[in-house]
Amino acid sequence: MHNYFAPLALLLASVTPAHAQAPTVEGAVEGDAILKDFAFANGEKLPELKIHYTTLGTPQRDKKGNVTNAVMILHGTGGTGKQFFQPQFAGELFGPGQLLDTKKYYIILPDNIGHGASSKPSDGMRMAFPKYDYDDMVAAQHRMLTEKLGVKTLKLILGTSMGCMHAFVWGETYPGFAQKLAPLACQPVEIAGENRLWRTLSIDAIKSDPLWKDGNYTAPPLGGLRTAASLTLIAGANPYALQAQYPTRVAAEKFKDEAFARAFGRSDANDTIYQLDSSRNYNPWSNLEKIEVPTLWINSADDFINPPGYSYPQDGVKRMARAKFILIPASPETKGHSTHTWAKFWKDDLAKLMAE
Repeated sequence: MHNYFAPLALLLASVTPAHAQAPTVEGAVEGDAILKDFAFANGEKLPELKIHYTTLGTPQRDKKGNVTNAVMILHGTGGTGKQFFQPQFAGELFGPGQLLDTKKYYIILPDNIGHGASSKPSDGMRMAFPKYDYDDMVAAQHRMLTEKLGVKTLKLILGTSMGCMHAFVWGETYPGFAQKLAPLACQPVEIAGENRLWRTLSIDAIKSDPLWKDGNYTAPPLGGLRTAASLTLIAGANPYALQAQYPTRVAAEKFKDEAFARAFGRSDANDTIYQLDSSRNYNPWSNLEKIEVPTLWINSADDFINPPGYSYPQDGVKRMARAKFILIPASPETKGHSTHTWAKFWKDDLAKLMAE
């Protein structure tokens, strides 16, 4: 299946030229966890579900053989584990003496269901692929860790955007499995209001394109995909930075054209529908009390998808035993929703969490 459209994580990345193409990281090891007889929450099943992953560093084990230095980092909608190879993330965290030095930690970077090299609709099933949700994705991560990698506990789960929401699901579904949580760029509430609106507008745009043909297209439904891409570009942008960097009509339109040229054509339309819709059942709000481990929750004030002003952070941290919320102020230097992958904005706070 050809690639036609860059979903959220990839299109947001295109806003800044530094995100253009994921570099390689020395010592990266790739593998596949083949999960037999995978049962989805809605009752659908696959005889085999593949979860692709990349690891950095070497697992350290105690006398019982248990891995003691594992950290899992979870990507956003439309992304892959390799997105964290970008210098603004890897260059700030993974090097010698840095916070997540790969000589000290065993870093696990999965491609989640429907993403990257893991099982997804575009592998052949198209719209007959099981309708996975975030609970399924977290269950697959858990099986990957325990069945394939032999990991029974994590030092940290750090999640960005969709991965941020997964971190909250992890904290409630498998309390204490991760000793610390760092959810970046999300809310622990049902995907509703504007957040659900732009997702379903994107899905509707693809499905209403005559070329989509109920997912059985032979040519890309470019009209619907372009509308979806337009919504994603706006949803992920930092208006302060865009105004500062492109202060004229000509500059703004030139940037728009360049952003589309970098991003358009990187993913499949059916994959995109599934990715955007997989958040439909997410709602950890009622069970936040189950999260008792140290938790660092960070949003940015320039995030269209998770704007400031909601009372959820203030109310939510009161219900988690050891949680702290930080709102990064908006500035021409912050990156909108994708501030989460620029470690310079939050790595000092993460260092305090790791020191607890």
